[in-house]
Amino acid sequence: MSFTYQPKKRKRAKTHGFLVRSRVKTGQKVLLRRRRKGRAKLSV
Repeated sequence: MSFTYQPKKRKRAKTHGFLVRSRVKTGQKVLLRRRRKGRAKLSV
């Protein structure tokens, strides 16, 4: 069996990072929801 998850910090930030989220309309909604919920971390 192969190990599927091979973490890379750059890739993670480029796909789920704060800047990427805030750039897109739906991503902004995600950030808004997370702020409203009171998350300590909004994104990666």
